[in-house]
Amino acid sequence: MDRLEVRDLVYFAAVAEHRHFGRAAEQLGIAQPPLSRAISRLERRMDVRLFERTSRRVELTAAGEVFLRESNEILAALDGAVRRTQQAARPRRLVLAAPAGTGAGLLGEMLDAYRRGEDPAPVEVLFTADLGAAVRTGTADAALMCSSDDLDGLDTVDLVDETPVALLPAGHPLATRDSLTMGDLDGEDRFRAQPPPLSMDELLDRVALGELVVISGSSATGRLGSSVVAVPMLGMPVKRIVMAWPRATRSAARDQFVDTAVAVAARS
Repeated sequence: MDRLEVRDLVYFAAVAEHRHFGRAAEQLGIAQPPLSRAISRLERRMDVRLFERTSRRVELTAAGEVFLRESNEILAALDGAVRRTQQAARPRRLVLAAPAGTGAGLLGEMLDAYRRGEDPAPVEVLFTADLGAAVRTGTADAALMCSSDDLDGLDTVDLVDETPVALLPAGHPLATRDSLTMGDLDGEDRFRAQPPPLSMDELLDRVALGELVVISGSSATGRLGSSVVAVPMLGMPVKRIVMAWPRATRSAARDQFVDTAVAVAARS
């Protein structure tokens, strides 16, 4: 069989997403008959039925489910390859993805140490909840992640272990407790299980103002002022913080930052 074209995967994924040839054709900006012929041609070339078609519905077969998963991974990898290639042609810089709250204190130390090093690249920090996607698509060069996250397709290096703490306004009734559980926070209207995508300084400001209660990693305690209290959380696992980046890729600026991060973590 001749190698498939990217267009084949895009057409197939659109029909699989909409489960409807007309809506898929509208999204793709083509007429429905050419799309139907393209999918039929794809099935003949692969010698596999990808869709079950009736007058009322279009559904994926078991083989179609597998091909959709593989197609999405291929298309995402292609998008990431394009972004990384474009980045390589631009002025040198480093984009680091990080979650709000987790590893934030350590992140500040890493950035300070890297910027004091030899010939550092400009660093942009991207706060996001979808760290894996940011790295895999090439939006970020590396990310601070947890070892329990989906690290498939990524190279990693261990940094530190963090225990979870609740960040509360100093005047909060729970701020005087020696420890808390998730049950203690369930009735708290200001509690957000997933911190908003803010820098740690912004997050702490929101907590200090009484607008938020969040769970963070213990490295954040080094940056607390008198207006925010950190209380250890019971019944929650210790998180291992890792640095992750796309497998088998090269970047001098990223590698320099990773080396710096490892050295800083070793001193923590």
